[in-house]
Amino acid sequence: MKTTAVRLYGKEDLRLETFELPEPKDTEILGAVVSDSICMSSHKAAIQGPEHKRVPDNVAEKPVMIGHEFSITLLKVGKAWRHKYEEGRRYVIQPALNYKGSLDAPGYSYQYIGGDATHVLIPNEVMEMDCLLPYNGEASYFGSLSEPMSCIVGAFRASYHVPTGTYDHIMGIRKGGTMAILAGAGPMGLGTVDLALHGDDRPRVLVVTDIDDARLARAQELFPVADAARDGIELHFVNTATADDPVGALLKIAAGAGSEGYDDVFVMAPVKPVVEQADALLARDGCMNFFAGPTDPRFSVNLNFYDLHYASHHYVGTSGGNTEDMRISLELMEQGRINPSIMITHVGGLNSVVETTLTLPKIPGGKKLIYTNVEMPLTAIEEMAELGKRDPLMAELAAINARHKGLWSAEAEKYLLSNAPAIAV
Repeated sequence: MKTTAVRLYGKEDLRLETFELPEPKDTEILGAVVSDSICMSSHKAAIQGPEHKRVPDNVAEKPVMIGHEFSITLLKVGKAWRHKYEEGRRYVIQPALNYKGSLDAPGYSYQYIGGDATHVLIPNEVMEMDCLLPYNGEASYFGSLSEPMSCIVGAFRASYHVPTGTYDHIMGIRKGGTMAILAGAGPMGLGTVDLALHGDDRPRVLVVTDIDDARLARAQELFPVADAARDGIELHFVNTATADDPVGALLKIAAGAGSEGYDDVFVMAPVKPVVEQADALLARDGCMNFFAGPTDPRFSVNLNFYDLHYASHHYVGTSGGNTEDMRISLELMEQGRINPSIMITHVGGLNSVVETTLTLPKIPGGKKLIYTNVEMPLTAIEEMAELGKRDPLMAELAAINARHKGLWSAEAEKYLLSNAPAIAV
């Protein structure tokens, strides 16, 4: 079967190509990709080429498909896996296989599987590691966002607290505690807010900071303070750029709730002042989760090791989620408890992937969602109404978005897939 895919040949060398996939073996599965969301990790792989730890050295001779946040429909299941997987059903893939200790992962390391393709060949190790997970939700793009949401789930599960006088590590954020999400109005920050408000372990006080009034206003529109209050959570949005003493202002909120600081502080941007601010906000036995990975391998900050010793502060850095984290994120989405649509700011077709991946840090907004069988330039959701003045497709999508608080939706996905031009094969 032919596939059209974006393949990596070397540093900054991405190509959209059509080629033949090998005939599936009995231990392999042929699938049709529906959607993929573009991750900063794909940008790093495209920029670094074979210097990236997951990209093979011989990528110039054997190019790999990129994209690892994808939703897929199974077309042909090899007989070795027919007892477990169903043709015609939707699935998602946990790319961090950890197969026999290898870092190889779909979207980085394989010739015939990656999210930015029309069709892929799923290798045996994906199924052997139980990393092909069923998805039962209404919209395919939720499956694509289960991977980034799993990273947030994993971060919550990795945070921990140790009761005084014990060596018991109680995993997870403190239920009924105080929590701050710093630089939290970006796409992953909004996902973190969503999980904090609607997950199983919820704080009683949640503070979300940013330095941009527009982003904070949008966050408050998505997560009304009154709604949180009805669920027993005291929710605050704070612009730290306008505060003379940001740490003092945030500690005052915690003090008003009877706490000396914050039990859990999530850092959503690798910025030195933000990390140092997080350290100063921790309560006794507080846990800082450094979520956002820096690109500079020498990134360092000043931390208070007096408080590390005497106030039992903890520091955690998480990168990605595991298969159980993805299962949890899928379950929360299927139950309607979290809505990862809040992360999406742009939508495009497979033809837009090369430029989008290579220039991703320069494109404002949140997640870039790709429909791999569609031909469409990368388009900001907020610009669809203006584009709709001369494009009927955009006009209808804008009308649909307006019915969903300006968010992408299952309704928008269905309309796009039925009406957008198909990708040229």
